[in-house]
Amino acid sequence: MPHHLYLVRHGEQLDAEHGLPDGTLSPRGRRQAELLAERLGGIPFDAAYHSPLERAAETAEIIATKMPALTPEPSPLLFDCVPSGPTPETPSAYAPFFGSFTELEFEAGRAQMADANAEFLRSHREDRHDLLITHNFVIAWFVREALGAPEWRWVTINQANCGLTVLSQRAPNRPWSLVVHNDLAHLPPELRTGLPEPYLI
Repeated sequence: MPHHLYLVRHGEQLDAEHGLPDGTLSPRGRRQAELLAERLGGIPFDAAYHSPLERAAETAEIIATKMPALTPEPSPLLFDCVPSGPTPETPSAYAPFFGSFTELEFEAGRAQMADANAEFLRSHREDRHDLLITHNFVIAWFVREALGAPEWRWVTINQANCGLTVLSQRAPNRPWSLVVHNDLAHLPPELRTGLPEPYLI
């Protein structure tokens, strides 16, 4: 039976441009979460999990307010992290990005995402719909994993705030499929934030 995984990046963080590691959502971020909740309203979710960081927890709380049957749970496997370091195949253009992190951060992120893969990408024998509210790099890693892309490719995959990505496994032990990536149909252009370049279509 199919297993559907709905991956959502948290809403826009207040004062994110000032480099704060965490914080509450901005008014725009709260509106993003409300519109996303309306978009997801008809899905029969079996479970929902969120990163323990404040911006993700608040996004989950807003979604749960609109969907009373849903009780999101915090999971440390969804913390913001750097999923891996560079590999010999990584283009040199990404050297400055990877150079801003330490080997310890790479090791911690790789271990976290190995556990996250085992927990959230495992096969189920019943039809399931699971919601994960997490961070840009974590979603990028799940997408890379589903596509079987080289390890470093997660760094090229980006999600907007409250963008929707859906992965599906049609039957146990079959490969995962990318159904949709960074779908923003529920957000008007003025609420599409968090991408490296403006997204206007």
